[in-house]
Amino acid sequence: MAEVKVLLKGYLMKDSPTGIGSCSTISLIKTKDLEGKDLIMVVDPGTAQSQDLIKNALRAEGLTCDDVTHIGITHSHMDHYRNIGMFVNAISVNYDGIWSTDECVYSNEKKILEIGEGLKTVKTPGHSYDSITFLVSTSEGDVAVCGDVFWQKDYPRVEDDPYANDRIALVGSRKDVLEMADFIIPGHGDRYGV
Repeated sequence: MAEVKVLLKGYLMKDSPTGIGSCSTISLIKTKDLEGKDLIMVVDPGTAQSQDLIKNALRAEGLTCDDVTHIGITHSHMDHYRNIGMFVNAISVNYDGIWSTDECVYSNEKKILEIGEGLKTVKTPGHSYDSITFLVSTSEGDVAVCGDVFWQKDYPRVEDDPYANDRIALVGSRKDVLEMADFIIPGHGDRYGV
């Protein structure tokens, strides 16, 4: 079974420790890849106030940046991917597919892409055209690491998302996520049950 946890809880400007800025929730997924090898993924390495916060959170899990095999990016807003360069050896997974260094090794034309045992991506557009959700099957149930499909529990309403490029698609993506998941790790908050 796959495992997923919040490494660092994200925040929005209204919740920021400094009163300015925002950072995505940074998650850790552990499973096996499709060949049975260890897969250790950091999702949305964000804009943490210091990269040391990410390194320390990984260290608490017995990991270093070099142990991370995959980086997941839920969408291409800077507050979700700024620290991707910390993981120089990791394979990247985004809306377009799977990237190894400068090459797209698997182009994703489908809505759903299997990444590993109990781990897949689902295209969930609306907040941005390139939004994906990482759906993780765990012993507790299915967890959706969904970026800004949901920013925080019950926030914002679709009509209040100032960055949504397609509100109709966002309504559909939220519906999909709620139907697929038992738990949600939102873009800027802590995990919650649905």
